Amino acid sequence: MTSLPDEFRDERELDDWLARPSAALVKSMARLEGPLAILGVAGKMGLSLAWTARRAAEQAGVDLRIFGVSRFSNPAAVEFLRARDIEAIPCDLLDPQAVAKLPDAANVIFMAGRKFGTEGDESVTWAVNTLAPAHVAQRYSGSRIVAFSTGCVYPLVTVASGGCTERTPPDPVGEYAQSCLGRERVLEYFSRTRSTPMCLLRLNYAVDLRYGVLHDIARQIHLGEPVNDTVPAANIIWQGDANNQALLSLEHCASPPEILNLTGPETFSVREVAAELAREMGKPVTFVGQPGERAYLNNSAKAAGWFGPPSVPLKTLIRWTARWVQAGGASLNKPTHFEVNTGKY
Repeated sequence: MTSLPDEFRDERELDDWLARPSAALVKSMARLEGPLAILGVAGKMGLSLAWTARRAAEQAGVDLRIFGVSRFSNPAAVEFLRARDIEAIPCDLLDPQAVAKLPDAANVIFMAGRKFGTEGDESVTWAVNTLAPAHVAQRYSGSRIVAFSTGCVYPLVTVASGGCTERTPPDPVGEYAQSCLGRERVLEYFSRTRSTPMCLLRLNYAVDLRYGVLHDIARQIHLGEPVNDTVPAANIIWQGDANNQALLSLEHCASPPEILNLTGPETFSVREVAAELAREMGKPVTFVGQPGERAYLNNSAKAAGWFGPPSVPLKTLIRWTARWVQAGGASLNKPTHFEVNTGKY
């Protein structure tokens, strides 16, 4: 890949970098059987993942049909996809009859899920996170399925532990995380009973300069607000790298499902990263909360063995985020609540 920029001037330039396919992905796309379905495409990560897939297919010289499925409450998402030769198909994945009518696809990326708003409305979260994947697994039992999960299915661990590996037994805290383990178990059931090859991605956390752990911390510093360091540490990965690794995982599907931690190699201290962001921004930083000892931390050694290291290191992400926020760059205004360790969202 080309050298990394020092900063991004606008969202168009940012979106372009988020959707750059790696050389490995281009080679993979040349081998990939179509069509490719991306379910839950209109979320924070889906649009850039879909564009990454389209660009990889174009660079590979293959005519790959790609379609994205969502309820599409935001018409701008439809325009984004169609402008990039990606079909937009409206569908409520909670409606089994609608899911049954979706086009065939040899390969499926399943991204639909619900987190925020769970507290007080738990039944909807359970429905989205367990019924929708059941409908999808029934419809696409003859396909390869890469499904997004979360590192929140693991227990909270100390930094000294090195993070949870794929062999760490799940121990979810709170109903959101429990429902995510439910999603995994439902998909595993269909994989085992119908021999559907799958890969479950335990993501922890993807960052876009408009959203993510670094954005949250930088924005608090920029506004003169204290940074909450109740959760002492975190893992992150550039969303562009997460897009590439998710699509590459289609060639690693198996029955029973493969499990893969999707995150960067660094475990960073919230206090140290906040201090570095503050230095980059020329701002003071203060902290609030009672520092804890445990956090959601994933060990990404398996992903590194499959794909190599991410293309964007932590130091670069810190610099990019500091300059973006300081320059008044756009925000999705969707806090990650990374400081929450009670499982209540």
